[in-house]
Amino acid sequence: MAAPGAEKREAAAAAPAEPAKETKKASSAPKSAGARKSKDKWKAKEWYQVHAPRMFNEAVIGETPSADPSYIIGRQAEVTVQDLTGDFSKMHIKLRFKIVETDGHEAKTEFIGHDLTSDYVRRLTRRKKTKTDHVVDVVTSDRFILRIKTMSIADRRIQTSQEEAMRGALKDYLMDYASQNKLADVVKAIISGDLAKDSAKACHAIIPIKRIEIRKSEVLRKGEGEPESIIEAAPAEEEPQEEAPAEESAEKTE
Repeated sequence: MAAPGAEKREAAAAAPAEPAKETKKASSAPKSAGARKSKDKWKAKEWYQVHAPRMFNEAVIGETPSADPSYIIGRQAEVTVQDLTGDFSKMHIKLRFKIVETDGHEAKTEFIGHDLTSDYVRRLTRRKKTKTDHVVDVVTSDRFILRIKTMSIADRRIQTSQEEAMRGALKDYLMDYASQNKLADVVKAIISGDLAKDSAKACHAIIPIKRIEIRKSEVLRKGEGEPESIIEAAPAEEEPQEEAPAEESAEKTE
């Protein structure tokens, strides 16, 4: 008499095994579908031109892709002053913008701050020089709150009492300057270097400072309205005047 279940085991052993190739094909199918989906997502994206704010004449500063215009809100862009103005001496100043609005395929931005390139800062802070950092929060006349980070460089070591006095002098000067000027004027003074020079003069009575740089700025809170342009537009080309015919000019002289 056969043991119980022997017939079932014999039938299972006699049944042909499924080919391994079919299993491999089934496992590879989801990967190809996923690859097709990723390609379709990229094709669905459109390119948007990023424009600087009115403060920099709404110049085009780059492009960004997105499948939905709402996705690019909040993205940040960085460009040097040289790229905007063509001034080679300002290639170390980086301007930072944030996308706040889209209009068709154009993305509008607002100014959120500036920074100096790291290689420029390293060249300034060489051996036998003392670098001191300062942070001052100021309020402009159009109610923007701007954080200004300065960097002072001295040829000799600065005492603690001198450093504290210099911080106070810098704070008083920057707060007074900002309260009398709009954000656009403050940014223009930072880019031109005038604010750094005047800050060094304010500290000269305490200690002769070789150099002060506005290392970084950051807009902490928006104020009233949109800052005005600080870059002069290129002069329009004069239209050539048509010369009068020779016969007419001869008649006038007679």
